[in-house]
Amino acid sequence: MKDFFKYVLATVVGLIVFGLIMAFFGIMSIVGMVSSGQATTNVSKNSVLVLKLNGAMDEQAGNGLFTQFMGESSENLGLQETLSAIKKAKDNDHIKGIYIESKAFVGDVASMQEVRQALADFKKSGKFIVAYGDTYTQGSYYLASVADKVWLNPQGMLDWHGLASEPYYVKDLLAKFGVKMQPVRVGKYKSAVEMFTEDKMSEPNREQTTAMINGLWENICKEVSASRKVSVDSLNAYADRLLTFATPQDLVKCKMVDGLLYADQVKAEVKKMLDLKEDKSISQVNVADMANVKEDLDGEEIAVYYAYGDIVSESGATNLYSQGHQIVASTVCADLEKLMNDDDVKAVVLRVNSPGGSAYASEQIWRQVELLKAKKPVVVSMGGYAASGGYYISCNSNWIVADPTTITGSIGIFGLFPDFSQLATQKLGVKFDDVHTNKHANFGTLSRPFNPEELDILSTYIQNGYQLFRKRVADGRKMTIDQVEALAQGHVYLAQDAIKLKLVDELGGLDKAVAKAAQLAKLKEYHTIGYPAAPDILDQLLSSAKGGSYLDDQTRLALGDLYEPFMMIIRVREMEPIQARMPFYLNIH
Repeated sequence: MKDFFKYVLATVVGLIVFGLIMAFFGIMSIVGMVSSGQATTNVSKNSVLVLKLNGAMDEQAGNGLFTQFMGESSENLGLQETLSAIKKAKDNDHIKGIYIESKAFVGDVASMQEVRQALADFKKSGKFIVAYGDTYTQGSYYLASVADKVWLNPQGMLDWHGLASEPYYVKDLLAKFGVKMQPVRVGKYKSAVEMFTEDKMSEPNREQTTAMINGLWENICKEVSASRKVSVDSLNAYADRLLTFATPQDLVKCKMVDGLLYADQVKAEVKKMLDLKEDKSISQVNVADMANVKEDLDGEEIAVYYAYGDIVSESGATNLYSQGHQIVASTVCADLEKLMNDDDVKAVVLRVNSPGGSAYASEQIWRQVELLKAKKPVVVSMGGYAASGGYYISCNSNWIVADPTTITGSIGIFGLFPDFSQLATQKLGVKFDDVHTNKHANFGTLSRPFNPEELDILSTYIQNGYQLFRKRVADGRKMTIDQVEALAQGHVYLAQDAIKLKLVDELGGLDKAVAKAAQLAKLKEYHTIGYPAAPDILDQLLSSAKGGSYLDDQTRLALGDLYEPFMMIIRVREMEPIQARMPFYLNIH
């Protein structure tokens, strides 16, 4: 027995020592990661910026500690970091060109349009851009088509089939579980509730969805046509022929690509452009490297605040997957208040990429923008989406800049209330009885759906919220209520159409929004700093423990087209009853 305790004690001590050693190496690894990430990058002469189109494009990069511990880097490109890298590369004499490497890539059209414009601006410096891919998705090809040379692997594939929108309808699915949704909405175009209550698109929703995807496709074709010297009619004919399955040789004949090369042959071509001998290596930098290249911070500061994702009052379980891809009203308001009180910040650009969310949370952010605007200029830069709640938080700014393909408008709100009474009584066999003091005392319980009188009361409540939304837009955009009503009813627009309706002031990307903010603040010299800042080590450790963006990336890869329905179910469980939201998911692919 004495030996037994001795061995147990030795084992415990050994485990403790082993744990301490592993903890030490873990801390040293974290320090190494942080140190290497913060180290200044010195760009070698005759370098090439490598832009890897893989994964999804978010507003900001998400390379957290969890992904690094897993031995991987986040596949998600950050729009902020990508635009900055391209701009720095243009101004850096040591960088001679950009190499675009295409794989599986997705992103909203407006964000891709901004990157494409930045690449086109880069070419004005006289430097080269070349692109190579084993596979080009429509999104990656849209970006790569701006290159001087577009090469494809001899056994590769180029996807070109047009755009489609396939909303999901889950009314019958919910009915199988004894669940029925009780919607209360304002606006004939407010179609977000249809997925729970209908079997197909309403005519108003079909009308606006058709206009949106046609407008997006026209923009893509127009820009690809200009770069590749292929007519728009030909591009549409190729899509109708399902060029996706054409032979690589046919893609060359169609002028969609310039040649068929293997990866080693591409390297040889790039070496020729750099005047490098065959035995020399190509000096490469990536987007993450460029983030650590020093830049000129002379002049006054313009803050660029990124607000993207669903608008919510407080962070919830969806953050397990999205890791910060929510616009949490309490956090955003606190951040904007700090920028308001920071005398070093002379103007704020609010970068919005959101389909909306909680009407209450949107109102809180609207109020904070009102306070901020009273002290310094506020310019909104709209990304892929700034619709419904996304438009709510934007309409009060001094100026709105949007990409032509930004999806915006959707001025309207709805309430969505689940009825679980059939699930409880018929599926689960639960029985209810009650004692109440007033006729609506058991309102909102599992025992029954809302009655007609209660739905009328809720409808009045929703109407009041809609009227407030209209007033916020009317005041912010200097319009009458009647003028707003003519554009509202939940109608969604592309920004290229919204500007004609005075919902947007100017078409362009983030750079134009920054320039306008500088003009309003009367700044001759200025620089930008992005907010919110990257989380510190402790915050990253805490969020990484929950999975964060790594879990979201892996879930997206595993579920494919089922990812959005999966996320929709999670969002419905958490969403506040009153929503200012555009259709849940356009499913554009």
